[in-house]
Amino acid sequence: MFGIEQNNQSSLNEPGDGMNPAKGRSRSFDLLHPARAWLDAWQIHEVFTARLLSRLIPAQCPFERDIKLFGRTLFHIPPLCKLNPLYEQLVGLRFRALCFLADECGEDIRSYV
Repeated sequence: MFGIEQNNQSSLNEPGDGMNPAKGRSRSFDLLHPARAWLDAWQIHEVFTARLLSRLIPAQCPFERDIKLFGRTLFHIPPLCKLNPLYEQLVGLRFRALCFLADECGEDIRSYV
């Protein structure tokens, strides 16, 4: 159900290729790689799950704000969602849930967007 396939092939331009193995020693360890792979591999097969994910994961960052006083912008709070290390995977999961609802179920997804 949650099959994860890892691609261990590296391109020739990456450090640690066959031409210079000493370059690959400076790679960092990614603690969140299993969580990213699990979220990327998650397939949506149930309508309830797709609707739940579409409601729980916001379409845009809820933290971005313009602070205004008397119609003039005092300062802007930038979107903080990009600081979330799993942001891309969550957005992709929401997109897959919306595609499942639209393509497989024929549901109107305008209320989720």
